[in-house]
Parts: sequence; C-alpha cells; structure tokens
Amino acid sequence: MDLNDKEIMPGEILPLVIIGNGPSGICLSYLLSGYIPYLSSESSHPNPLLQSKLGEHPQLSLLEQDLEYLCEGLEGRSSNPVAVLFDSLLLPDSDFGLDCASPLVWRYEPERAIPHLVLGKGPPGGAWHAMEGSMLTLSLANWMELPGLKLKDWIRDKRRNVRNDRATPAEIASYYQHYVSQMSLEQSFACGTTVTSVTREPSNKEGLPNCWRVMGLQRREGEELEDGASVSEEVPFSLLAHNLVLATGTNDIPARLGVEGESLPFVCHSFWELEAAISRGELDQSSDPVLVVGAGLTAADAVLAAHHINTPVYHAFRRSVTDPGLIFNQLPKLLYPEYHKVHQMMTQQQHPQSSPQQNTSPTSSPSFLPPCTSSSSSYPGYLSFSRHRVVAFRPDRKCVLESDSGQTTVVQVSMVLVLIGAHPNLSFLHDNGRLLGINPEEPISCRRNPIEVDPFSYEVSMADGPGMYAMGPLVGENFVRFLKGGALAIASDLAKRRREGRSWKGDWTTDR
Repeated sequence: MDLNDKEIMPGEILPLVIIGNGPSGICLSYLLSGYIPYLSSESSHPNPLLQSKLGEHPQLSLLEQDLEYLCEGLEGRSSNPVAVLFDSLLLPDSDFGLDCASPLVWRYEPERAIPHLVLGKGPPGGAWHAMEGSMLTLSLANWMELPGLKLKDWIRDKRRNVRNDRATPAEIASYYQHYVSQMSLEQSFACGTTVTSVTREPSNKEGLPNCWRVMGLQRREGEELEDGASVSEEVPFSLLAHNLVLATGTNDIPARLGVEGESLPFVCHSFWELEAAISRGELDQSSDPVLVVGAGLTAADAVLAAHHINTPVYHAFRRSVTDPGLIFNQLPKLLYPEYHKVHQMMTQQQHPQSSPQQNTSPTSSPSFLPPCTSSSSSYPGYLSFSRHRVVAFRPDRKCVLESDSGQTTVVQVSMVLVLIGAHPNLSFLHDNGRLLGINPEEPISCRRNPIEVDPFSYEVSMADGPGMYAMGPLVGENFVRFLKGGALAIASDLAKRRREGRSWKGDWTTDR
C-alpha cells in the first residue's frame, strides 16, 4: 500500500500513527478499526471477583470500563496490570494448562473506529518474517493468536497434523499477515516504510495545533523492466499526527559484549548466521567447537542446532545454572522438553572452573582447553562455562574466557555466536529515545530499561508532549499474549478522551 492511497493531503493531521506493524501494531489496529470487546451473557470468567466486577456494567464495552478497577487483585506473569487483565480475559486460566472459553464477545461497530495509519518496514507481522527455520515458538500456539481468529484453526487448515501445541515462526508470520487481510485492516497499513524522524511540532499562527511530525522513506516499485523485474525507489514522506504509538519491538540491534576482537569475521550476533553456516556445509563433527555466548532461549536454540549436526559446542554465560532468574528455571519441563535438555546439558557438562567450590584462587596463567570431543559424558561434544565472561577474541580464532574468580581459559573455536539480547532501533527519536526509559542514563532495553509509561494508558511518561504511547517489547512485554494488553490500554484511553470531550484529535485540557 502506498501512503498516497490514504489521500493524505498536505497539512492534514491524522488522529493516530503507529510505528511498527508487528503483533502489537496489528492488535491495536484491530481495536481501533471498530472491533469492540463486550462481556458475553452466555459465559463467565472463572475468577469470581473479576466476573463480579465485569457484571456491574454488562452493557458497557471493555473500552468503557475502569481498567484500573478491573486490574485490582489480579496476578500474572507480567508486571503490567492491564496486560494481565486482558490476557486473563482472552485466555482464562491458561497458565494452568486449561482451555477455558473467553467471556468476551467482539462486536463490529464501525462508528466507533478511530482513523489511524500503521507504518512498517516489511509485511504485517514485523520481525516474525525474519525468523526463518523450523524451530518451534516458545509460547503455545493459542498464546500467539490475536482476537477474532483462532490460530489453531488457521494452522489446521495449513497442515494436516497439528499434534504440537506450538507453531513455527514461519507459520506465525503467515498468520499475522493473513490476519490483517481477514480482518480488512489493509487500508490502515503502509508497508515498506522506514521512519527517520519523529519530532514535536508546536502550534503556529496558521492554526496548526501541537502534534507529532513523522518523517521517513517508503519503498515503492517503479517501472517494470524488459526482463520482468521492477526497479524500486525510496520516496520521502512527512506526516502529522495528533497521537503517536511506538510499537517497534526490540529485535533490531543485537546487543554486543564490547570486548576486544568482537568485530572479527568469525564472531556473529545472529542465530541465522549459524543456520547459514550449517546450510553451506561449513560445520560438522570434525569442526572446531562453536562458542555460544548467552543463557537465553536463542542461545539454547543455537546449542541445539549445532548439537544436532554433532558439531562440538562451548557454551559460556554469566549466571549460575541454579539462578532462579535463568529462563530455563521458569519453564515447565513437560511443555518445553528441548529447553529442559539444554538446561540439563548446562548443569551436567560444566567446565570445572564453573563450580563455585573450584573458584577459590585466581591464576594469572590461562589454560588452553582442547576440543570437547570426549564420548564418556552424557552429552559428548558439549561443555558449559557457567559464571564466565568473554575477555577477548583473537584473530587466530582463540577466545579468552574468565571465571568469576578471575581464572582464565583459552578455547579454540570455528565460530562464535554472541546471543545476549537486542536493543530497539529508535534512531528516529532524540538520543535513540534514551530519555524515555525508566533509567534515562541507559539505552532502552526490554529487560533492563523499558520505556516508562502510565500503567493504565501506556502513555509515555517522559515524552516531549501528550499523545505519545508505547507498547510491546518497548515496555517490557516479550510475549505476544501480554503485549495485547497495551492495545487495550491505548484504545481505552483514546475512547475515554473522546467521551470526556478531549477528542482523540488532540483537544487536550490545560491541566495535562
């Protein structure tokens, strides 16, 4: 879709622009397009207190109810209360493995729609289109779905056998793209767009009110050549919006260690670089070990991928294997057997210096570790270095690791995968949006420093002016099941402003 298809005229101010077309932006677009949730008269919520609160005003939609009141007393796996509320309403008792019917019904009320535009670099689905491969998603399939279209039913139409409750990233990406089409949201999506600047536009003598200016480039296909190919060009655009939503996700910029030699060609920062090396036949059981740095799920996927082709693996991470904050200690073993296997490997196949009992006296002379090829262990070809950090990478493919006590080990590797998370690309904001974080001294990070927002409206606390919201991983939500709460909070806040006479077009009272 071209921006011109919206017939945006110079000087026209859009009610809302959403930057990011992943599941966060898609879900918000659904709510803003006139799809309104109500309490069903035919089913109830298993939580009697929540059901009682919802029943106090059964004629009101969820967007018209007091979200803060409904959130009181609810507990869940998110620190954002509205995320817990909406997840509980969409998937009641799902944490207990139950498949209870949602007490919500969705009504299409186009007169309540709020015009908006969703900007995204690629097709609807965002980063899911970059996640190739056959590995399964961490979340259950129904946790990945958006309101109004059952993911399991959609997958069942695509593949004959749906024995697993989890889906592949390719299936999820295709589902999100189909969702936009199925729900007739396409007219609000402008794909192929890269935002380069977001600034606060002050009111002027010509009558322009305070608003947000969004500038960038849109990729458009040009004339078709003789060989059937077409030439694309990037066309600048500039938009004005009363309200702005940041929904970019946080997978744009891989986090780096910041150590010597990290820019050497054998040091990679993406799981897909491992898959590419495997597909090119560069790794096998005779290769020097692959060093995986990190203790998250992507690092675990890398361990599994290399182990599957019998390539030796060194696995270095800062935490102890018993640290309750380690993601593997939070996952049900029966539901995630492959990650439980990696955790077993991390626990049972540790380098001696990983043990706290062994770390009693530092040494200044590093030891050189030969390849981990012993067949006497439970997991041959794998060795973990818990409580270790990388000190340096050397051009001869040797890596220096240091334990908590200062003991060093040098390992010879074929390649390195540094998989320690990622940062969002907020280069279109001043100082990469750093001032919007809970700690303005640190870069924005989903886990360590999310954007600070009002917990019940998701409006950004430290924005240059009113009407800027953030949602999804930018506010600490890594899982699709919880990022949908941001869509509810924002849509509810806009609806509230309209009811109170503070229109979503930007008519703000002076005491804001």
